[in-house]
Amino acid sequence: MAITLSQLGPRAGARKDKKRVGRGLGSKGTTAGRGQKGQSSRSGVGGLKRLGMRHMLLATPKSRGFTSLNDKSQVVNLVQLSKRFIAGEIVTPRTLLAKGLIKDANAPVKLLSKGEITVALKIKNCATSESAKAKIIAAGGSF
Repeated sequence: MAITLSQLGPRAGARKDKKRVGRGLGSKGTTAGRGQKGQSSRSGVGGLKRLGMRHMLLATPKSRGFTSLNDKSQVVNLVQLSKRFIAGEIVTPRTLLAKGLIKDANAPVKLLSKGEITVALKIKNCATSESAKAKIIAAGGSF
């Protein structure tokens, strides 16, 4: 007699029925494998045995510090401007992005006064520190 796919199955004793505990007195005992009395035999008890709320709060890891919701300004120093720009050029976030000085043209840009500037530049749509503004104006630049 040939064996067909519909006759195949696991060997006898290979599979065991799942124990259905806690489904009435007639199933597999009254305590459902939880022992007699006590906290661990009751339902609705979480894994926090012998831990009060204070201990739980102390045990949880906390993230320290403060994170601002405002965008961080991308910083460009005057040294970088004098190296990459020629006199009379317009400095905008788009031109800074094209020259590789910043990573995002939509994020705020701030010019800081580190180093000296020798070329006269026109600055648009960039925040500047007071000392950087003085150096740019002294070099013949404008805003």
